[in-house]
Amino acid sequence: MSHLLLIEDDSDLASGLNASLAQSGYDVTHLTNGNEAVAACNGSNYDVVVLDLGLPDIDGIEALKRMREQGLRAPVLILTARDGLKDRVNGLDAGADDYLGKPFELMELEARVRALLRRTRAGDAEQMKFGSISFDSTERQMFVNGKPLLLTAREIAVLEALLAKAGRIVSKENIFSSIYELESDASTSAIEVYVSRVRKKLDAAGAGVGIRVLRGLGYRLELAEEALSA
Repeated sequence: MSHLLLIEDDSDLASGLNASLAQSGYDVTHLTNGNEAVAACNGSNYDVVVLDLGLPDIDGIEALKRMREQGLRAPVLILTARDGLKDRVNGLDAGADDYLGKPFELMELEARVRALLRRTRAGDAEQMKFGSISFDSTERQMFVNGKPLLLTAREIAVLEALLAKAGRIVSKENIFSSIYELESDASTSAIEVYVSRVRKKLDAAGAGVGIRVLRGLGYRLELAEEALSA
């Protein structure tokens, strides 16, 4: 499950964002001012930060600068009513990765969050290893003990999503979004089929790694002896 930090002082907007993001499978921490956000980011491993610039104590740009100075590496999505070119440039120069002007649709915000997560995962892909499993992002090839694991493109996408968060829960919705586009008519129930296929292929390859099914929460990649059988 991806951990998202939301920094927004508008209680109504924050409540709506919180509910929508949580429903989509994100673990959301909500803060209302910049100083709290700077302190929260010191040593914390957030996957994405969503930052409003109009904060009540310090300006969002200043908060972002301080976060980056103390080592924040997570991608940052800025939310703001300031839509001038200079404002956008200032935000990006301060360390933002994306910029979304208000008002906006929840669907677009979630799409941008997913894009930031994918970008981060792609940047780390060459380092993605867990147990006997390794992933070559350039060739889009999974390996078990150095030997190629024959998977379809969508099976690879499922295992990649789990591998990126190995040992942590990944919701069915998050896996679905990594495979299908927003306009797809596919159902999230298809993920169950792909997960089942991947589990069987890992078992057949003697990977020593399994996928634990957590009903109502999602899936987690674990060492085989710790994973539940379906």
